Amino acid sequence: MAAFKTLNDAELAGKRVLLRVDLNLPVENGRITDATRLERILPTMRMIADRGGKLVLLSHFGRPKGRDEANSLRTMATAVSEHLGRPVAFADDCIGEPAQKAVAALQNGDVLLLENTRFHKGEEKNDPEFAAELARLGDIYVNDGFSVAHRAHATTEGLAHKLPAYVGLSMQAELEALSKALEKPARPLAAIVGGAKISTKLELLGNLTKKVDYLIIGGAMANTFFAARGIKTGKSLIEKEMFSTARAIVDAARASNCEIILPTDVVLAMEFKANAEHRVSSISGVTDVEMIIDIGPRSAAKLAYQLQSFKTLVWNGPFGAFELPPFDEGTNTIARAAADLTQAGSLLTVAGGGDTVAALNQAGVGSKFSYISTAGGAFLEWLEGKELPGVEALKMNKTA
Repeated sequence: MAAFKTLNDAELAGKRVLLRVDLNLPVENGRITDATRLERILPTMRMIADRGGKLVLLSHFGRPKGRDEANSLRTMATAVSEHLGRPVAFADDCIGEPAQKAVAALQNGDVLLLENTRFHKGEEKNDPEFAAELARLGDIYVNDGFSVAHRAHATTEGLAHKLPAYVGLSMQAELEALSKALEKPARPLAAIVGGAKISTKLELLGNLTKKVDYLIIGGAMANTFFAARGIKTGKSLIEKEMFSTARAIVDAARASNCEIILPTDVVLAMEFKANAEHRVSSISGVTDVEMIIDIGPRSAAKLAYQLQSFKTLVWNGPFGAFELPPFDEGTNTIARAAADLTQAGSLLTVAGGGDTVAALNQAGVGSKFSYISTAGGAFLEWLEGKELPGVEALKMNKTA
């Protein structure tokens, strides 16, 4: 982490610490349905408060067009307080007099949540004047929101140029895990890429063929690779316009000595629904009225065994329609094998993406991987080899 200043480098006592977090959490009927991102940032909050910092939380929520009470962070102050185990004050704006008075009232160790930063257009526009107004509220800036680091907004990028900037504990862990997985991996290095469409992960596939030793393609994405070879896929989801791209990815992988692994057997059904009548077939046995809905048991077992020869595994995307039993079996088999090897210390596993996290949790192994990213878009862009504005700004900061 030499490229970043960490909290261990910061003098926190008596300082107003602007901490960018991601409290854009899923909420139903006023209750948070998944608090994973909040739980990940609690250690950073505690460290700052316990060391006598005056903690000021910055976050967005939803996609408001101006002030919108339906997207207020007020209720999040209660949720943060419950998880943190200490009072959390709330200011009904993130700039101006309400924010200034609330920050001025803070004592060492106090915690304050400011209102939704996206209530102001300057946030998403990364307006320097808006960033300057925010900077007046703090002495130090800390970013612990890797999930929003792919956005060049005022609170994710602009503030890092206005104040001494540090990386939070959760983001530090994320960056270290990703560095181990792709920048300095133990080899052989394999990547699992699933999902529905090549078109949504084209840059990811292109980047991985240059970095990994094995590229394992699953989900409906694999169907397009089959069809591009002239293999019949029945009613399966395919992207005809991506046939030439699929062939080009295969050629690029071959040129980089990257082996592409596709299923050799599949689970077929005529309906896309839970517990639909189904059968297992070789990939060459798909009829016109069937669709591929999961990786076959022989392929899943073979891959689970092959994982023993890998040292590092990056995973993004399930193998089948995991949300529809029993078409989660292929993903479950491979996920549990990867988890067992991780627990045995022979495989480093890093996974991310909404469906991936859901599938691994459903398989009961979410806590058994080396690292599970909750970052979504930022995780994907990192895998695609893109520079993330929120990360680059922390590297470039020269204020401290």
